[in-house]
Amino acid sequence: MNTTLHQIVLHILRPLIRILHRKGLAFGEFSLLARKVYVEIAEEALTQAEEKPTSSRIAISTGLTRKEVAQLRQHDAETLVDVARYNRSVRVIGGWINDPDFNTPTGQPATLVLQGPLPSFETLVGRYSGDMPCRAMLRELLQTGVVSQASDDSVTLLTDAYIPQGSETEKLSILATDVALLVNTINHNLLCEAEERRFQRKVSYDNLPAEALPQFKQMVNEDAMALLLKLNAWLAQQDRDHNPQVSGSGRMRAGLGIYYFEEPVQSSSAQQDKQDEV
Repeated sequence: MNTTLHQIVLHILRPLIRILHRKGLAFGEFSLLARKVYVEIAEEALTQAEEKPTSSRIAISTGLTRKEVAQLRQHDAETLVDVARYNRSVRVIGGWINDPDFNTPTGQPATLVLQGPLPSFETLVGRYSGDMPCRAMLRELLQTGVVSQASDDSVTLLTDAYIPQGSETEKLSILATDVALLVNTINHNLLCEAEERRFQRKVSYDNLPAEALPQFKQMVNEDAMALLLKLNAWLAQQDRDHNPQVSGSGRMRAGLGIYYFEEPVQSSSAQQDKQDEV
């Protein structure tokens, strides 16, 4: 079992370490963050088991020394990426698509004047971005190609998707959010009963000619986006920020993530292999 687990860890770490190495994160920093998370998870597990999470107990379960655990519990882990900025942009676009106040009579995102009373880009940003200034959000969306601005200061939504195009640090916000969500889903499926599993699927073949990929990528872009827009419209109607009339208990986050992948096959085998995994 340990050998299998080691191989799994190595497979996950290689692409992650490739990014961290390129960004100049030294091993010592990575080790510190990993130890910090080990301590947090061990403390969480002891608390859930209604046991006292002492530094000694945490040290035993993690293999760290009691002194290390005590030091790590006193400090917060570094925030590596600006997740909040990514989330604010996504929320603004979602509001523009789904909020009738910013739609045309046919339900499409309206072209908005930059500033002024409702409906305007200024009021859209104020409603969905928290405290981010209107012009700062406009610069971000212009830079990423999500919107265009006319000479009369009207703003038009060009695409339904927000992908950070600024600094690499901004793009890394997706690594922080999306990878964590996927791993949490896999962890849930490892622990839960069959009827409680969350949807987790992929399809792939390993003997494809390179010439087939452009058409496949186009299919993915069109069909996957159509599905995401359909689900986005439904979720927006259930979300209290978009629809204050929604009733119910608790506050939950739910969604669906889709990603495209391709890589050369290192093996000399040309055997076709389709995978559809839970």
